[in-house]
Amino acid sequence: MRTAYILFDGMTMLDFVGFYEAVTMMDIFTAKDKASWDFCSNKEQITDDRGLTVRVNRICPNLSDYDLVFIPGGFSTRQLRFETDFISWIQTARDARYKASVCTGALILGAAGFLNGKKATTNPSAYGLLVPYCAEVVKERFIRDGNVFTGGGSIRLH
Repeated sequence: MRTAYILFDGMTMLDFVGFYEAVTMMDIFTAKDKASWDFCSNKEQITDDRGLTVRVNRICPNLSDYDLVFIPGGFSTRQLRFETDFISWIQTARDARYKASVCTGALILGAAGFLNGKKATTNPSAYGLLVPYCAEVVKERFIRDGNVFTGGGSIRLH
C-alpha cells in the first residue's frame, strides 16, 4: 500500500504522528507487505502549529498515484480549505483508493469534494464548519463511509 501523508503549515503534528505510527508499524509487523509512504505538500518545508519544521520529500505529486491519502488536522485547515491552489492539488486524489483524515483534516477532504453525500466527523469544535461538505456530520470518534475515513478529535468545547 502506497500512502501520501499531506503536510501543511499550521497542522497539528499529533494528528499526523498518531496515524503515521500505526500505519508504518503494519509494515514492520508484516501485516501489510510492501507498504511505502511519502511526505507530500505544496512546498518544500512546513512548520506545524507549535513551530516544528519538517522537510517534505514530494512537492505536489499526483495524489491518484497513491492507494491512501491521509490529511491531518490543525487550526489552519479553517483557512486552508479556501486556498484554491491547495484544494485543486488535493483533488488529484480522486482516484486514490482510500482517503482518510483526522480531526479538522476532514474540512480539507470536504473542500476537495470527497465528502459529498457521505457521513463524516471532525473535531467537535468544527462540526458546524463540516456541515456544508457532507450529507451528515456524525458526532463520533471515527466514521467510515465507503472508501473515506474521518476521525474526530478529543477536545470537546463546552
